[in-house]
Amino acid sequence: MTDNGWEASSRIAYWRESMERARGFMDRMMEYPVIESREALCSIPEAAQAAGVEVKFSDTPIVDDIPRIFEVREGVMGPLLEAAAEMVERGWILKIEDGFRTAEMQRKLARKEGIFDTILRKTAWEVGTEDPDAEIVFRRVSVLVATVPKLAGHMSGCAVDISVLDRDTRELLERGGPYLEMSELTPMFSPFISPEALIRRAEITAVMERCGFAAYPYEFWHYSLGDAFAEDLRHTGSPACYAAVHRNPTDRSIEPIDELAVPLHDGQDILEEIKRAKARLH
Repeated sequence: MTDNGWEASSRIAYWRESMERARGFMDRMMEYPVIESREALCSIPEAAQAAGVEVKFSDTPIVDDIPRIFEVREGVMGPLLEAAAEMVERGWILKIEDGFRTAEMQRKLARKEGIFDTILRKTAWEVGTEDPDAEIVFRRVSVLVATVPKLAGHMSGCAVDISVLDRDTRELLERGGPYLEMSELTPMFSPFISPEALIRRAEITAVMERCGFAAYPYEFWHYSLGDAFAEDLRHTGSPACYAAVHRNPTDRSIEPIDELAVPLHDGQDILEEIKRAKARLH
């Protein structure tokens, strides 16, 4: 086998191992206890402006023409602004790529053309066929875009996807790939990124962790506080206080979702999306 062949084989093996570890983590999180706080949501832009902390926000819709909702639970806001302020002191600017998601947004995101097509291509690369089984495709989708409310930190209002900019140049800091990179570069400690990018990921994570957030190990941009992921990763032994909720857009009050384990998609959804993706890609 050539050197390139060995590298490709190593990348495939790492991708598969990481995705399976992530799936195991997700399965464990389905059993994690939650005592919902019922805290309302609040606006990150409004809070940042009131605090005088510079924060940037993505200006792209999440999917179709649906605008992003830059809100988090009341108990998450203070730690988030604390992290943003520390980044400013370091010469950085926190950029919020994504905040709260409704069930509709979460459902549509998993089937968004660019995201689904990328996951399908990576799965085909992994299994060595252009026609991967729907079960393995859905298994990968469920890790990279939560397909069950219990596992959706964004639906809980306690997770943010972030990028970080250099305060002087306004350029994105290099982290080994852009936001929503979906490849063997995506896990936080990927061995396929540069040492410099690995250090930068660690530096950003250190800031977020000092402020109470936990880094999701399988996506270098995702941080949460108070959900099952965060309590488990921080080894607190405490039940989660945030889980998926419905949002009242008028006053940002919330109503807990009762059926946290009911999937947002079924097998037929994924089969139909695979057919559409194949038609787009060929």
